[in-house]
Amino acid sequence: MFDPKLLKLLICPRTKQELIEAPSELIDRLNGAIAEARLQNEAGKKVDKPLEAGLVSQNQEWFYPVIDGIPVMLADEAIRLDQLDAA
Repeated sequence: MFDPKLLKLLICPRTKQELIEAPSELIDRLNGAIAEARLQNEAGKKVDKPLEAGLVSQNQEWFYPVIDGIPVMLADEAIRLDQLDAA
């Protein structure tokens, strides 16, 4: 669970929208795609490590992983969520 004060300070680097904490169902779907080797970040690199948490843009387009409790807010590390629909 993220500190609500911290969450209010973070915005999506791509859309400039506020971010919300990713629900566990979304994390499970992303981890399924990782297990099937069909998920990549915006830089084109395969995501190969399971995700524990993340933040999602309000338009539900972008996912930003949280690694060791630290949000990775780099645009190239973002995961486009429409990849989950393209199975």
